[in-house]
Amino acid sequence: MTRTQGVAQRWLVVGAAGMLGRDVVEAAAGAGHQVTGVGRDGLDVTDAAAALAAVVGYDVVVSCAAWTAVDDAETHEAEAFAVNATGAANLARAAAAAGARLVHVSTDYVFDGDGTEPYPEDAPMSPRSAYGRTKAAGEWAVRAETADAVVVRTAWLYGAGGRCFPRTIARAAGERDRLSVVDDQTGQPTWTADLADLIVRLVAARVPGGIYHGTSSGQVTWCGFARQVVAASGHPTPVDATTSAAYQLPAPRPAYSVLGHDQLHELGVEPIGDWAERWDAAAPTVLAGL
Repeated sequence: MTRTQGVAQRWLVVGAAGMLGRDVVEAAAGAGHQVTGVGRDGLDVTDAAAALAAVVGYDVVVSCAAWTAVDDAETHEAEAFAVNATGAANLARAAAAAGARLVHVSTDYVFDGDGTEPYPEDAPMSPRSAYGRTKAAGEWAVRAETADAVVVRTAWLYGAGGRCFPRTIARAAGERDRLSVVDDQTGQPTWTADLADLIVRLVAARVPGGIYHGTSSGQVTWCGFARQVVAASGHPTPVDATTSAAYQLPAPRPAYSVLGHDQLHELGVEPIGDWAERWDAAAPTVLAGL
């Protein structure tokens, strides 16, 4: 099999047990590809030899594996680095050796969050947290190992397959008289199913190696998103606005996590739609069973 648009390929999804990984497996299979998903039990990305062996025979490798515990990374940066940077390098090196295309998922935390306009793909990285530093190092390592790699930054992910902000808020709305949510952090709520679809489309379009932003369009605060979630949940629970200062967390959160999509537009790849429209489409699935 070859990397030809419209031709079935062999895909390996690493981190397939996670919220995004599950949706990537489903999206790639739905596009007609032969998909294998592996979780942490199936592949330790910090083991270079294991990574080399795992990717043999695949055309596309999608790396959703990551240390995502943002606060824990502040006191366990070495462990987070092992997964987010060393592990990323191992997969990139293995993919290059096997002749496979690597798609590496990164994050808005590589930026400082002090912006006021959407961050372009080539904006300087300036992470403020341990998690952000390890993910920035992972981007650098991936691009150093293979210029063909597709790095997809995302943010504010939610989905049906794991713990996420909407499910937490909807559950709390059914248990409390009112909620209080920060209103001084702005971003782009992004459905994992939409990001998975974008990843499949990027590979199909045979885009050049480089950095792309995989977030919904538009922007909203956490409080604004929470109000939409509560409305979708059917609860009458009021949502009050508060500030980040009300929550003392180990890792600093970016105040502004809006990513631009210029690269997608330039290549004729349709970005993910407006966050509110996509939430309306996602809500029945994401909130099911609560």
